[in-house]
Amino acid sequence: MSSTMDSAADKRDQIQSRVANSLRRRHAKEKRFKMFGLAAVLIGLAFVAVLFVSIFSRGLPAFWQSSITLDVYFDPQILDVGPPPEQRQDESPRDFEQRQQSWRTKLTMANWNEVLQNALIDAKPELEEHRRSLRKLFTNGEKYRLRDMVAEQPSLIGQTRSIDLLADAEVDVWVRGNIDRSLPDERLQLSPEVRRIADQLHDEGILNVSFNTVLFTNSDSRSSPASAGLAGAFMGSLFMMMVVICLAVPVGVASAIYLEEFAPQNKFVDLIEVNINNLAAVPSIVFGLLGASIFINYLRLPLSAPLVGGLVLSLMTLPTVIITTRSALKAVPPSIRQAALALGASRVQTVFQQVLPLAIPGILTGSIIGVAQALGETAPLLLIGMNAFVANIPATPFEQSTALPVQIYLWQGNEMRNFFEARTSAAIIVLVLMMITLNALAIWLRKKFETRW
Repeated sequence: MSSTMDSAADKRDQIQSRVANSLRRRHAKEKRFKMFGLAAVLIGLAFVAVLFVSIFSRGLPAFWQSSITLDVYFDPQILDVGPPPEQRQDESPRDFEQRQQSWRTKLTMANWNEVLQNALIDAKPELEEHRRSLRKLFTNGEKYRLRDMVAEQPSLIGQTRSIDLLADAEVDVWVRGNIDRSLPDERLQLSPEVRRIADQLHDEGILNVSFNTVLFTNSDSRSSPASAGLAGAFMGSLFMMMVVICLAVPVGVASAIYLEEFAPQNKFVDLIEVNINNLAAVPSIVFGLLGASIFINYLRLPLSAPLVGGLVLSLMTLPTVIITTRSALKAVPPSIRQAALALGASRVQTVFQQVLPLAIPGILTGSIIGVAQALGETAPLLLIGMNAFVANIPATPFEQSTALPVQIYLWQGNEMRNFFEARTSAAIIVLVLMMITLNALAIWLRKKFETRW
């Protein structure tokens, strides 16, 4: 009897030992899995941190730029253009426009470089003997800026104004130390004389580094790199996003509602669903080819216009909006539909008054994420000509423009790497901040409209 009890006790101990060992192994596996998961998350965050640190460290200096603060005298002897024309009573609008154009032409032909040189010589009279070198200190766009100031306010002629004038891109690179100063003269764009004057003005506080508002107010420029900005690209992206929001979101949501709630279950609908899922995986450059073929070659829409870009991005965003909207509708419990139908509501009333309000957070989130994805696309825009140089800021979606991703692409390939590298990173910062804002808006809207049941 005792041997039987001892045998049973041994078996029980063995079973308990095996169970304990099994539990230890499972707990060890679970612990290792958690550690691997945490390590994966930390590695991902580390890569993201390295990316952001790299972008911000390179791009933040571009938000400041070298400028020369001078008292500019609009000398009447140099700007001998006379008063602006006024329309006479017996003069036709056409004749008046011709006289205005003639006055603007005379204003443009004035020696604005001499005005800039005189302003610098008034501040530093000893620079008179280096007059020819002084014009290289200013970016080429500043003389046109002075011209536009006088055209808007002709009373400036004969007056003196304190103005912050942008330094040339090469001067900015030299003063801020973005170029190796030990390079031989033949490898430097600036002459030794101009470099010496720039250093002297910087030491005396006449040439200083200030916040670069031009980056946000000007469009791109080839003749005056220091004046290049993101305003044109920003407005182009804004117009394209407006087209996407007004076209892709309503069409995508309506299509998803029909497919999920009203479409019959047959092979044709199954074929549509398969094609929608396939379209979501099509490379974006294919949509660019489609847009160039249909919207530009066939429909003859304007090349490089935000309207065309918005239409192409709408085609690309539609599958995303449809899929996310259907997922949001599926997430609504079937009991909501059954209860509404049991109380006598029609199918349409059930969908639009009960199901759709509950699915709005998911729909908004998916739509905004789709728009944010479209905001960062570059390949389809290159194929519809939005990589062309456009100097003006578009006022409507029908005018030629570029976009932020394309502007980044153009600046990245600019030959002035030591100047445009920082500007490229600055443009990436602006684009990333816009995308973060859109994603934050999606999260906020989801939390605001979220309903728990």
